[in-house]
Amino acid sequence: MSDSVKNSKAPLILLSFNLFIVMVGIGLVIPILPFYIDKFGADARTLGLLVAVFAFMQFLFAPMWGRLSDKVGRKPLITIGLFGFAIAEFIFAYANGLGMLFLSRILAGTFGSALMPTAMAYVSDVTSSEKRGQGMGIMGAAMGLGIVVGPGIGGWLAEYDLSLPFLVAGIAATIAGIVSVLILPESYPKEKRDKDALLTEGEKRDNQFIVMYKALKSPVGFLLILVFIMSFGLANFQSIFGYYTMQRYDYNPSEVGLIILIVGLVGTIVQGALVGRLTKRFGEERVVTSALLISAIGFVLMTLATGFKTVLLTTCLFFLGNSLLRPSLNSFISKLAGSRQGLVMGLNNSFLSLGNVAGPILAGIFFEINIHIPYLFGACIMLFGLIVTKIWLQKRRTEVEPTS
Repeated sequence: MSDSVKNSKAPLILLSFNLFIVMVGIGLVIPILPFYIDKFGADARTLGLLVAVFAFMQFLFAPMWGRLSDKVGRKPLITIGLFGFAIAEFIFAYANGLGMLFLSRILAGTFGSALMPTAMAYVSDVTSSEKRGQGMGIMGAAMGLGIVVGPGIGGWLAEYDLSLPFLVAGIAATIAGIVSVLILPESYPKEKRDKDALLTEGEKRDNQFIVMYKALKSPVGFLLILVFIMSFGLANFQSIFGYYTMQRYDYNPSEVGLIILIVGLVGTIVQGALVGRLTKRFGEERVVTSALLISAIGFVLMTLATGFKTVLLTTCLFFLGNSLLRPSLNSFISKLAGSRQGLVMGLNNSFLSLGNVAGPILAGIFFEINIHIPYLFGACIMLFGLIVTKIWLQKRRTEVEPTS
């Protein structure tokens, strides 16, 4: 990519716009998905499996897409991901049985995994090391805003027909795909791909599990574990929040959607306005550890909330921590990835997906024991992440100091 394009904000803005549209499409279905599958006679366990199979397909395919983006460029993979996601949403809208619902989630997870790691690699291509945190924050803000706006629109559309939100989601992804084809520039040109390929020529292509195992022993290995912890905590929260508030406070989907809307706006503001400044001033290390602590506190306080205002306040606190954590962690990983942005971001997405698989499954199991256990367990996971991160950072400093 030329210096003029790399220094321009236009590609990042276009990519953020595409991600915003897709996240609106995803967010549309959040408040009404339990009601949608209910018409097929499905239960909460089936809902959990639908969430898990989506994440599992992301886990399986993200590294493949990431490596492919290092070979053919970012733009083709972003486009494929968008159109594939659109097809999956159309299938869900016209599903006439559980088989089609699972087919839709399988396709959505497969093609969605092409989009996310490639988008993060794209941001790495078009930003300098100093502005990497800011770039990740802007992308995260666009995604967060889409997730925020989506549930409100989905709840409104569902009043006309439960399948309408899924149709709109498919149309939104199609529009984003067309924008990518017509306007989005390629961030990783062929000459740069060929040059970087020489650095890894002859490298053996192992299967994903071997690649993940090797990645855990690499400089980014511990950070990938943190990605799993982060995604586990967020999936743990999101998967059970609607059932939690319905059973404890008797909330309806519109009230749940309103809470998601407000706390999502908080997260969007944090990612768009604060992450870049905080990482620049304090560094990714301090921001990541602070975010883990804030998220843990938010989890615990959620179990103590007594009404709408306190539910809103405590969920905002949790989202504040998570909104600081994700882009800061992505920026940290990107700086250690070097020329392997596509591969590493694909691995990033795989560990993210593993957390998204484990979180809903365990949350559902714990919820049946006691409705508070999912959030208390989530707090323990975040605190564990904080402790091991402190240990890792201290070890990293002692290894670097003798050579400095």
